[in-house]
Order: sequence, then C-alpha cells, then structure tokens
Amino acid sequence: MKNKKIWWFAIPLILFLGYLIYDSYSQPSIEDLPGDFKEVAFVRNENNKGGIIRIYAVTVGDQMNAAYDQAADLFPVNDYGSTTKIYFFDKNKPFPTALQLEDPHYDTAKYEAINILRRTGTSK
Repeated sequence: MKNKKIWWFAIPLILFLGYLIYDSYSQPSIEDLPGDFKEVAFVRNENNKGGIIRIYAVTVGDQMNAAYDQAADLFPVNDYGSTTKIYFFDKNKPFPTALQLEDPHYDTAKYEAINILRRTGTSK
C-alpha cells in the first residue's frame, strides 16, 4: 500500500520534470526563424551595475522573408537602461566578425548593414 502512494507522487513529479527539461532545450533561436540568420560577432561592456551594452552582428541569407523584429526580440535585454543593438548584414557580402563598443561598432567603409534594430531595457 505504501508503494502505491510513492508512485502516485513520483509519476507526476517525473512527468513535470521531464516537461521542464524539454521546454528548456526547445526554446526558439534566431536560426529557427525565417531569414537564415546567423550570429557572427558579439561584444558586451564589463559594467554589471547599471546600463549593460550588447552589440551583435548577424548575417541574413534570405532578406525577403527575414523576420527581423522577431529575431531582435530573442536577444537579451536587461532592466536599468541596458541596450542591445543588432546589426544585420547580407550573408553574401562582407560582414564584420569582430565588433567594438565605441561608435561606429564596425568599419563602415568595409561593411554595410542592411538593418539595425535596438532594444532598450526599462528603468526601475
């Protein structure tokens, strides 16, 4: 009788934990969106107090079907005035593989962004 009580508790717990693990590993990424996105460069400031700045370079293979806003929404943004800036580049043209924190974040004479999106965290 005591064994049955354990199973009534253990089976739902195992199923719940299995669902949590599945959900954690099945989150969408930019590669799952239309547009053939691929992150190619990233830089972040070292400031952990206040405004965190993240700069990304992402290539796009299919510009006509690219879901730019959905892709930008998948990048992290913190509160307290943090900024995430995403530069999108044509996959078939030269694109930067390194970025810098200072404007401009890449050599604008060599590379041309096809779209730039920015996400800003809320101030609390």
